[in-house]
Amino acid sequence: MRLNSCGAMCGKLGDAAAARPITYGLPSPSYDRAFLIMTTLFDELTWRRLIQDYTPDLPQQMAERRDLTVYAGFDPTASSLHVGNLLPLMTLARFQRAGYRPLALAGGGTGLIGDPSGKSAERPLLDADTIAANVAAIERLLSQFLDFTGANAARVVNNADWLGDLPLLTFLRETGKHFSVNMMLGKESVRRRLETGISYTEFSYMLLQARDYLELYDRYDCTLQIGGSDQWGNITAGIELIRRMRGRVAHGLTIPLITKADGAKFGKTEQGAVWLTADRTSPYEFYQFWFNTEDASVIGYLKAFTFLSAEEIAELESAVLTQPEARAAQRALAAAVTTFVHGDAGLRTALAATNILFGGSPIADIDADTLLAVFHDAPSTEISAAMFAASGALVIDLAVAAKLAGSKGEARRLIEGGGLYFNNRRVESAHARVTREQLIGGQYGVLRKGARAYHLIRLTDTPASAPARSEQPARSEP
Repeated sequence: MRLNSCGAMCGKLGDAAAARPITYGLPSPSYDRAFLIMTTLFDELTWRRLIQDYTPDLPQQMAERRDLTVYAGFDPTASSLHVGNLLPLMTLARFQRAGYRPLALAGGGTGLIGDPSGKSAERPLLDADTIAANVAAIERLLSQFLDFTGANAARVVNNADWLGDLPLLTFLRETGKHFSVNMMLGKESVRRRLETGISYTEFSYMLLQARDYLELYDRYDCTLQIGGSDQWGNITAGIELIRRMRGRVAHGLTIPLITKADGAKFGKTEQGAVWLTADRTSPYEFYQFWFNTEDASVIGYLKAFTFLSAEEIAELESAVLTQPEARAAQRALAAAVTTFVHGDAGLRTALAATNILFGGSPIADIDADTLLAVFHDAPSTEISAAMFAASGALVIDLAVAAKLAGSKGEARRLIEGGGLYFNNRRVESAHARVTREQLIGGQYGVLRKGARAYHLIRLTDTPASAPARSEQPARSEP
């Protein structure tokens, strides 16, 4: 136990600082055995290494009060959430599955200010219309992951409903009066920014989040807030406000910051953030992100990001140790998280795309967006739509245009040798043609030379074809 900066006691797993990241490696067998018998959700969260800090008596409260209401907040800095938001979101879902009532808060009010937590510089302020559009998108997204029926039905709330019309003088008298500047300066989210500078706008964010907790306590009897480890200072500020204004005890729990085994930031790829909506990160790309997890991290990720049981994860851990080349744990991880985020249909799409690229399955029952996601780094050539008029384009002409063959004669010999494919089907005749109806979305097709030389065909209304890109980056085969 230790005393935090707002005067409240907090529990602690280990002695690391509140924001210290957890690096997932292969777990210690003795640690796992200690938590194979799990009688409460708190036990399970501990075994899954999903607890960094918590307030005293929280384990007892969780065991005794099955009607506990818990909330997590998500600020609308974009029109989607990314995998960094997935842990608090999945933790909310774990609470609901255990019988507790979850609240998911979309920060339509706090999003206008910007949270300094975990940031080394001031966030750019978004305009009100952008925030409103982002909130609407995030509310729809949050609604996918929680159950809104039954006795512990989830609820999505927007803090603009109470912060938007809150008069400044009322806020300063009712909320600001309870916090000293000295206490606020001691919070990690503020202290780390003192050297580079922090505006009064972001400095006040802590008080707004504290007000959120008070409002949710008054409206929904919410007595537990969860968030990332960088949110501990903001969470305890809300706990203190409830204590001072209502004379009641509220609780907080933070989730460790996750990094990869090499210490690199989790949730980033060469293409940028991995998002939870298909318009930003396709189900195929999402699946591949999880499938490419290194052996040293995969068991920790299975605990944190899936609902698989301890027994199932133990079997997969054994497979990592005895047959790592089979990548059974990575397949299970990718399938489970993709299903949670994109549903069964999304997983089917991801697997179909994976089989196209690595299994040679015919390219047929996928949409254009998925095709482009699969072959986003393949060389491509723009072909005039006029070539597909009447009876269609000759495949040998397409092969020459794509520079897969240096001449029509070379293209014919390639076909006769069984080495040219269109949409992963072998071209059987030098007279074969492709019609526009055979293209994916009426616009895209894929030529393949041999086993791995893919080339994307894009239809364009421009008469001349553009030069092909020649690079073909390496891929991770499942």
